[in-house]
Amino acid sequence: MPADEAAARCRAFHDVMSQRRTVRDYSTRPIPDDVIEWAVRTAATAPSGAHVQPWRFVVITDPERKRRLREAAEAEEREFYGHRASEEWLEALRPIGTDWRKPFLEDAPAVIVVFEVHKGPQSPRPYYTKESVGIAVGLLLTALHQAGLATLTHTPSPMRFLNEVCERPAEERAAYVIPVGYPADGARVPDLRRKDLDQVLIRL
Repeated sequence: MPADEAAARCRAFHDVMSQRRTVRDYSTRPIPDDVIEWAVRTAATAPSGAHVQPWRFVVITDPERKRRLREAAEAEEREFYGHRASEEWLEALRPIGTDWRKPFLEDAPAVIVVFEVHKGPQSPRPYYTKESVGIAVGLLLTALHQAGLATLTHTPSPMRFLNEVCERPAEERAAYVIPVGYPADGARVPDLRRKDLDQVLIRL
């Protein structure tokens, strides 16, 4: 590929991705099944340690299961905001305006729970599991944004309750909860500024 075309493609891709924002207010408008499927297919192209591909993507659309997910997540979040988080951590969150309430887990038409797959009866030993799954999730968020969908990366802790909600075996460990959908009318996002290039790029 000619250098000028490569640079143009990178600039165009940056322009698309720079518009991505984390969204907490979702429309109930349904998402076409094939959009989610192609996004997961894209995520599954990620590199992984020893090519073990230690990920599982559980897509929840059933309202009752989403309700159970929200209730369990909010129980953990009440503990986090009320007892487990340090004052420094809470101070860092204040500009974003989050608290223990997680209505987006029910409002979004789909929630994707991403599991790390560890060694078990049906699973080989993985290598660099967190790194591999993290790269896959990056591709998943990118694909969904390209499709005009909004997302949020929710990471309640601890997350073991998700095995029960999603009916997954013990060797699978939840890593991310990702609501997916179209932004609600009037949805708002924090006015955040990303770091300048000279703060993140170092040439040696």
